[in-house]
Amino acid sequence: MKYVLLIYADEKAWAAIPPEQQGLEYQKYVEYSRWLEEQGLLVGGDALEGTDHATTVRVRDGKTSTTDGPFAETKEQLGGYYLIEADDLDAAIDAAARCPGALYGSMEVRPLLDMS
Repeated sequence: MKYVLLIYADEKAWAAIPPEQQGLEYQKYVEYSRWLEEQGLLVGGDALEGTDHATTVRVRDGKTSTTDGPFAETKEQLGGYYLIEADDLDAAIDAAARCPGALYGSMEVRPLLDMS
């Protein structure tokens, strides 16, 4: 079954980290991605630009409106994701727990809906 691992963290805390420390943290994600690949779990994934680059789109009564940023103020913002294929939810949770983002933010594990 396919699962998306959503990585949530505090963007402001990340921005406060010196660039050299950010590089070290980024390397942890490179190593984690390599681990997912070696385990045969990795389908895809990527980091996202910050919420200051986000646009929220709504359609009401046939009219499209856009708003800069995310739709709600939260302490943690969606910063990236991994798409994995795991045998079951327990395996997906184990994979999420190994993500560096779980150490300072939170991970949401969500199965993909089978639309067939």
